[in-house]
Amino acid sequence: MRYLVATDGSTLGDEAVRYAARQAIAFDATLVIAHVLTPDSELIDGTLVLPGEEAAVEEGERILENARSVAADLADEEDVEIDVEMQLLTGRPADAITEFAGETAADAIYVGHRGLSEEREQVVGSVAKSVVDKAVVPVTVIR
Repeated sequence: MRYLVATDGSTLGDEAVRYAARQAIAFDATLVIAHVLTPDSELIDGTLVLPGEEAAVEEGERILENARSVAADLADEEDVEIDVEMQLLTGRPADAITEFAGETAADAIYVGHRGLSEEREQVVGSVAKSVVDKAVVPVTVIR
């Protein structure tokens, strides 16, 4: 089995990782931790550029390493092994998460209810809600 958890590095993202790790341990599943890169784009002289793309990748890798530590700490507390994979994704978060879940045959998806972009989500719509709407596997939303 493969469980996919998406995190943005927020406290609630860490809670989602912890919860998904518990489930992965309980069902001897591989835990796949994903982070969607969403670098800010700008239009400069008619050309779309992504300033700080390298910084966004570095930050994404830092978020994934932190999430791996959260899962590893839980496994250590319970004195068990956990198989963890990590993946940086790009695109619109809900689309990237659900497409990756389909491509990798994930059995379930775990996401936090709200993350770092809470104010923006209230205007645009929750990533978690969009994942629930688009996913073809069970989704657990962590509050």
